[in-house]
Amino acid sequence: MVWFFKRPFRQQIARIEVNGAINGSTRTRVLEALKTVEEKKFPALLLRIDSPGGTVGDSQEIYEALKRLQDKVKIVASFGNLSASGGVYIAMGAQHIMANPGTVTGSIGVILRGNNLERLLDKVGVSFKVVKSGPYKDILAFDRELTEPEQGILQALIDSSYSQFVQTVAEARRLPVEAVRAFADGRIFTGQQALELGVVDRLGTEADARRWVAELVGLDPEKTPCYTLEEKKKLINRILPSNTRFPAQLQATTQWMEFELETNGLPLWMFRP
Repeated sequence: MVWFFKRPFRQQIARIEVNGAINGSTRTRVLEALKTVEEKKFPALLLRIDSPGGTVGDSQEIYEALKRLQDKVKIVASFGNLSASGGVYIAMGAQHIMANPGTVTGSIGVILRGNNLERLLDKVGVSFKVVKSGPYKDILAFDRELTEPEQGILQALIDSSYSQFVQTVAEARRLPVEAVRAFADGRIFTGQQALELGVVDRLGTEADARRWVAELVGLDPEKTPCYTLEEKKKLINRILPSNTRFPAQLQATTQWMEFELETNGLPLWMFRP
């Protein structure tokens, strides 16, 4: 008879992935995973981020949950190909950050977009009659241009969100606020440049990050396994064979279109190339 020894959670590293645009479903999944990390008493967490960012509120909630977990768990964030804007923000909830030298990161700032279809609607003869309780109730309406006062209101909103972002980076990375503002103008930079700016602590691969977080909690950096907390697959993906599912590219395109529709008119911490 062969006995299999199952390593207890206290002797493993938890691993959570943040992939793609950050939205409400991302927040729900990550918060549930973080709750599991705390309940199972994992000593360490490897947070793998490959994201252009996303919605402000969802990014803030993930960051706050990570920050609360710091008292119980050592957290190392590992940047993949792209960790920008909101991806950078949630990484501020980790005690340490590692990036590849060529990782695309940065894009610290806020963007808000609305659609103006006024000219198109004029061509097809469509107009809207609006009754509203105040002059700004239909701000960012798609059938007209923004007024000058509306632009001022939205710019103040953007400036407030931007200040929150800068302050968080400054506190997490122990940098002067003005030093952060100097590079937090929306520009992107490499992992190597991020190291020089103080945004990340070390350069290396995800495997390097795994070994680092193991060392931080006194576990064997070569033998300690990672326990990946994955998103539960949809029922259809569990039932259908892989060759009958939607192609990955089509799924990604559909998800991106859904995100665009969901976030139209919302301020975003997001890299938009």
